[in-house]
Amino acid sequence: MNQSLLFPISNDYRSCINLDGLWKFQFDPNSIGTKENWNNHLPKPISMPVPASFATFFTTKEERDYCGDFWYETECFVPSNMTGKIYLRFGSVTHRATIFCNGVEITSHEGGFLPIVADITSVAIKGQKNTIVVKANNELNEKTLPCGTVMTLKNGNKLAKPYFDFFNYAGIHRSVYLVNTPEDAIEDYSVTYTLKGKDAVVHYDTVSRGNHDITVILKDQEGNEVCRNEGASGDLYVTNAHLWKVRNAYLYTIEVILHDGSTVIDSYEDRIGIRTVRIDGTKILINEEPVYLKGFGKHEDFDILGRGFNWAIAKRDFECMKWTNANCFRTSHYPYAEEWYRFADEEGFLIIDEVAAVGMMRSTHNFAAAGTGQYTYFFETPTVPALLKNHLTQVEEMIQRDKNHPSVFSFSLFNEPETTSTYAHDYFKAIFDHARNIDPQNRPMTGAFEKNSAPEKCLCYMLCNFICLNRYYGWYISGGPEISDAEWKFRDEMNRWQAKDLNVPFVFTEFGTDTLPSEHSLPSIMWSQEYQDEYMEMNFSVFDSYDFIQGELAWNFADFQTSEGIMRVNGNKKGVFTRQRQPKDVAFVMKKRWADK
Repeated sequence: MNQSLLFPISNDYRSCINLDGLWKFQFDPNSIGTKENWNNHLPKPISMPVPASFATFFTTKEERDYCGDFWYETECFVPSNMTGKIYLRFGSVTHRATIFCNGVEITSHEGGFLPIVADITSVAIKGQKNTIVVKANNELNEKTLPCGTVMTLKNGNKLAKPYFDFFNYAGIHRSVYLVNTPEDAIEDYSVTYTLKGKDAVVHYDTVSRGNHDITVILKDQEGNEVCRNEGASGDLYVTNAHLWKVRNAYLYTIEVILHDGSTVIDSYEDRIGIRTVRIDGTKILINEEPVYLKGFGKHEDFDILGRGFNWAIAKRDFECMKWTNANCFRTSHYPYAEEWYRFADEEGFLIIDEVAAVGMMRSTHNFAAAGTGQYTYFFETPTVPALLKNHLTQVEEMIQRDKNHPSVFSFSLFNEPETTSTYAHDYFKAIFDHARNIDPQNRPMTGAFEKNSAPEKCLCYMLCNFICLNRYYGWYISGGPEISDAEWKFRDEMNRWQAKDLNVPFVFTEFGTDTLPSEHSLPSIMWSQEYQDEYMEMNFSVFDSYDFIQGELAWNFADFQTSEGIMRVNGNKKGVFTRQRQPKDVAFVMKKRWADK
């Protein structure tokens, strides 16, 4: 990383100007934009909201399903009094982008779920409007994350074919800022914690440009100074520390000040929570107290917005999760907008933060292929070295961005890849080794395994500090009238895991049924709300039978959009809530269970 990923703030020394709104937009199906200098201005643009997914606004299939190059443009006034460094910061552009300012290429970025920081200091013209152009692309391949492929229809149009079960939304999905910092500035900080009885020590490290003094101050929630220290690295001793607890958050404010004597050059404030994370045998410990994970796999997905971040949706989601008595969610299957983590910090929710390593099985119906024994030689192809490089980079960017959030207690480094070959083991060992080397808090590392990753065949589970399983016994396996067999098969697999005596926690990160809120049946049938209830009760019975199972994250929090197919009726309907965030019957089942769990 050559640029700071600190979340933008404004104070007396730095500023951020939000550039969200209506931008200009144009498809480029023949990839002529670069040759025809669209980096200066788009020739025939339409209006497009930012942040949002472009697919949700159109009324033709060709535009909704568009795959290829596309461009955005806006104007940005740069005040004449700006000094120091001037950046553009995009929360994300899916899946890859090149940024231009006044026609000049500034930077390119691969990966659609992490920030892009473009230094425009040398080309920005102060005191007037500057032209910002983004060339983006949403094609899928096996060299980048998430994985998939592209087919070309007979009419010449490209069509994305994901190896994953969610819609391939694309666009500028998160807020864009014009950021101004001093020439010499604070670029990053990291915190770790040690508990000492009722007290705590906050260990900090800072990164800054220039040779200047550093002072670090810690303040309580009322804004009172608790302690301070001098130096780029050091300790802050907190007496009678308020700990950040699950569903009972307490946040301190940390202020990093860059100065020469009494002259302040830069200052950056953020909120942190004092808490520790540790795995002890089969227990997950937060502040040395065991916690049972209750919650959901989620998606950034909503009507009209697609994958675009919206504070109102986030607020509703947290209120619904709190109502169910949940305490955790996984950012399946990619890092979410930073605002989700800041909100979770406030609410005391735990997060399994997942990199976009999904689709590492060569199947456009991987959800159905799980458990069939299908093997696609995914990690034995010439694209693997390029994929590994991109995977390592995205893990590094995710950890750099999210490392200080108290809500993030674990990083998930894959979802449902092929894990039954030595090729896969060697690939993921490199990923896990790198992640462990760069996470200052030494969090537990994990990944989510599908049914083919059986206890006798999987060669990657030993890389994880705790094991996450995605299982659909009673849905994809022995569904409907065979649910009694499904439970037998489920228990048989768990008995085989138990026999390995791994002495690590297991967490179920996916289990669920597609369910229509309008469908009722007595006796139950698949897709009815009654069957969803029965399915969940069966799973809960299995979970409660094994003391090494330490969490249950249902799939999914809410219905979400997918590619079209004969197994999907306008999206995946496994939500405990509808896509509009209204409860299905099973939400009340889970609320009751989690009240006492």
